[in-house]
Amino acid sequence: MTAQAGICAEPNLHAYYLMFNILPQGFERVPAALAQMPALWQSLTQNYPDAAFSGLVAIGNQTWDELYPQARPAELTVFPAQVANDRMAPETPFDLFFQLRADRLDVAYIAVQKVSALLAGLVELKDERQGFRYLDRRDMTGFVDGTENPQGEDRAAVALVADGQFAGGSYLHVQHYRHKLTRWEKLAISDQEQVYGRTKPDDIEFESQQKAPTAHTLRTNLKDDAGNSMEILRQSLPWGTANAQGLVFISCCNTPLHFTRMLESMYQPDAAGYFDHLMLFTQAETGAAFFAPSEEWLSSKGDI
Repeated sequence: MTAQAGICAEPNLHAYYLMFNILPQGFERVPAALAQMPALWQSLTQNYPDAAFSGLVAIGNQTWDELYPQARPAELTVFPAQVANDRMAPETPFDLFFQLRADRLDVAYIAVQKVSALLAGLVELKDERQGFRYLDRRDMTGFVDGTENPQGEDRAAVALVADGQFAGGSYLHVQHYRHKLTRWEKLAISDQEQVYGRTKPDDIEFESQQKAPTAHTLRTNLKDDAGNSMEILRQSLPWGTANAQGLVFISCCNTPLHFTRMLESMYQPDAAGYFDHLMLFTQAETGAAFFAPSEEWLSSKGDI
């Protein structure tokens, strides 16, 4: 099976992220519209070879069965919402998620227009974010983002389902974070580095014994019962306006379990009461679970 290129794509300069809900009269026709997306991704890649375009569409947990009743990804389930004191990662389901990325903003916008045309009259746009590369791949907090991402062939090994009719697909979790930068900037750089567990200017990770038990890099570096790293592939980018800044966080994985365990570790206190202190400086405003099927699944409307 052929994975949608946007799942494992290398970082880009620009992105549009679109969340749609399907209108009542649209459910019967949406699979046919989605079947056209792989050809659209290919045409944009061929027509604008300098843009490094990649497209991705994923179907929401609550919507999958209505669009593709013949089969369901085995682990597709609800977003693992978290509540701990005043920290919250809510569940906000959406039917369809599009990630449209390129090194040219105009090409990413052309993709938005073409997707919108294919879905016209079938869906309602519920959320739109424009992501962009900030400095040398940094988050708006000033720290490099995605340093733990798998590289090379490991990207596909982590992100893609390997076997069965859903091979080439990926479980996606998408959150929009709004940062509390006024509060963040009151911290000394050394204190910011303790929150992350690595240096700010040159992005050097602290040794494990030097990290605070609340450090972001410690709380998200998890292992399963067999001692294997519970990795995800992040496809995140910052977003910002004149009045607000944050991160569109996207996790791609061959199982939703890894993201679920990471989110729990970030929000829920452990036996000693420790949690990820980065969550004191940002707020998740959305959270949705999706599955991004292979191009063959989309093209066949699930009849494979």
